[in-house]
Order: sequence, then C-alpha cells, then structure tokens
Amino acid sequence: MRVYMVGGAVRDALLGRAVQDRDWVVVGATPEAMAGAGYLPVGRDFPVFLHPDTREEYALARTERKTGRGYHGFAFQADPDVTLEQDLARRDLTVNAIAQAGDGTLVDPYGGQRDLQARVLRHVTGAFREDPVRILRLARFAARFHDFAIAPETMALMREMVAAGEADHLVAERVWQELARGLMEAQPSRMLDVLRACGALARLLPEVDRLWGVPQRAEHHPEVDTGVHLGLVLDMAARLQAPLPVRYACLGHDLGKGTTPADVLPRHIGHEQRSVQLLRTLSQRLRVPADCHALAEVVAREHGNIHRSAEFGAPAIVRLLERCDAVRKPDRFDQVLLACECDARGRTGFEERPYPQRARLAGALQAALSVATAPVAAAAQERGASGAQVGEAIHAARVQAVEAWLQSNSASAA
Repeated sequence: MRVYMVGGAVRDALLGRAVQDRDWVVVGATPEAMAGAGYLPVGRDFPVFLHPDTREEYALARTERKTGRGYHGFAFQADPDVTLEQDLARRDLTVNAIAQAGDGTLVDPYGGQRDLQARVLRHVTGAFREDPVRILRLARFAARFHDFAIAPETMALMREMVAAGEADHLVAERVWQELARGLMEAQPSRMLDVLRACGALARLLPEVDRLWGVPQRAEHHPEVDTGVHLGLVLDMAARLQAPLPVRYACLGHDLGKGTTPADVLPRHIGHEQRSVQLLRTLSQRLRVPADCHALAEVVAREHGNIHRSAEFGAPAIVRLLERCDAVRKPDRFDQVLLACECDARGRTGFEERPYPQRARLAGALQAALSVATAPVAAAAQERGASGAQVGEAIHAARVQAVEAWLQSNSASAA
C-alpha cells in the first residue's frame, strides 16, 4: 500500500500558497485493508475513507468510465491494480494532477509543474469532456488564479462540450455549489468571462449572460456595458471582502437591465422590479439559499433609492428603512448597504470614491432603533389609537428620531 498527497494541496504548496485541505490517494489497497487499518469508509459512490486520527480523506486509486450524460453518468473502478498514473489521468487540470510521495518526491506525469510555471490552466486528457462540472471548476479556478491563462485547446474543448449539450445536464445543486465558490474567489468576474467565452453562461445563467452588450448612460457608467459593470461590481465585492450573500446580491442587482426594451436604451426605467422577478426565477432554478436570495431581492429593488438617499429627508429615509425591514434585520441591512457600495464603486473611475450613503443610512437606522416603541405604543393607545394607528405613531416617532439625528449630524459636519 502506497500513499500520496494529491491535488490542490500539492499545487498550492508549489505556488507558495497556504495549504487549506489535504487529500490523499492510496495505491495497491482494498477497501477491506483500509477498514482493517482503522480507516472509516464514507464514500457512497467510490471508496473514500477518513484517517482514524487526522480525519483527512484517503481515496483508493481509481479509474472511471463514462456511462451517460451529466455529472452522475460514470462507472468507477477501484482495485489494487489501478496505478497512480491512471488515477491522475482522470483529474481535471494538469496543475491538479501532481502527486507527492511521503519522502517529498513529486509524481507529475502530465506536466503540471510546467503549467504552474507558465501560468496555464490545461486539461489533463480528453476525459475532461466527460464531466460538465469541470467547466464550472475551471471557471472557478480562473477566478482564483486570475493571472493564469487558459490553454486554447482547453477552451476549444469546453466549447465543444457546451455545443454538445453537456452543460444542460448539470444539476442545480452542483451549479450553485461551484458558482458560490467562484463568487468568493479573488476575481469573480473572471469566472463569468470564462463561462461566457465557452458559451456555458448562456446555458446556465441566461439572465446574467444577456447583460453583455446592453448600454447604460455614460455619465453614470463610464464603462457603458452592463455586463462589464457587473464584473467590476463583483470584483469590488471581492476587494471589500464581502460575504457570499452580498456577492450574490451583486450578481443579481441589475438583471432587469438585460430586458430593457431597445427603444428606451440607454435608460433603464423600471429595471429594479424586473430584476426582482428575474432573481426569483434564478434563485428557484439554482435552489439558492434563502439568506442569499432575500438579501439579493432587497438590493435589486432598493439599490437605486439607496444611491439617491443623500437627497432624502427623515420621512423618506424611514420609509426606506421600513421597506428594507432594517429595524427587524439590522445586520442584513448592513449587508444591503455593502452591496450598494460595491455597485457604486464598481464603475470605471469610481473605484476610490467614497460612498457616504452607507454611513448616513447606518446612522439613521441607529437613530430609528433608539426609539423605545413600548412607551410610544402605550401613549398612542391611551389616546384611543389601535391597530394600524399604533404603527403610525411608532413610525412618526422614528421619523422624529431620524430627523434629530440628521440635524445633529449636519451640525457636527459643519
């Protein structure tokens, strides 16, 4: 039985990056031998075991054979005769097909080290075409290693896969899993660029794909193209280290601009509500987590109002806070504001501009939260108010508190 460290841990160590997780492949063993050595079997589709002490994953060397379309259409073979080279051949990219023995010796039959040095993402063998998830994985790696080029033959292969309909058979959970991971990479725009270049974005995220080529008013968007703007917004979210719900909100905030009638371009009147409807369709199709969708819907609906909120007085601000459910969910509202800042700064030449709306609305929310609602409600009831009238009294008290805060803040600034 021979054990090798494989995949991302070897790649990242060679790149001088921090190694997060280590995966291992075992050559010359059987499931019975692994279990007898104390390893815990956890693989449902093929033999994977947890180390009895470290709980790291150890997989038996295996080969695979395509039996049908999509992610699940494979038959696996794992037995003591499968070689390390055969196991590495089924991996996606050469940079992920390097193994390291216990003495530090590298096994690199497919030129992974060469491609690391050349900064190239290249498929290992033609077996790449058999798993459409690899299209998403490569796009995600391109977002992480954004200074790596994609080998022309690999891009050509992905285009062939998309044209053959392989991407149409991806299950929603895997699409979301890879999309979410890609959004959290250092340059998320690159993931979308790669998916567009091979044609997969139009198949998987048509609501997003149709943004490219749609113009916007140059005085507000020097980059003009709505798709280019989306990439800038996502990269700003990465720069500001935004969490996943914020990045998903950035992805969907302008979807409605892709359906603006041509005769009114470059204006996008009413795109917010169209964005909300398209987001619902997208989130349902990909089974997006509820927290990601809920935040994205608020941002899609209200980001224009938040951008304009510097002009709002206390009554309009409180109405905005209420529409965003900010009093009940202040932490979510903070994420809404972060997404709006990413949108505002995700424009050519605006990257370093301040976004005072965020601090102003955050301060206004704190003023609204300072209102003790129980005494206000009790006083209203003593005056004979009930039901909606009590709510109106609380609303008025919050407007008054926000007005006082605005005046105080204005005086301090002066």
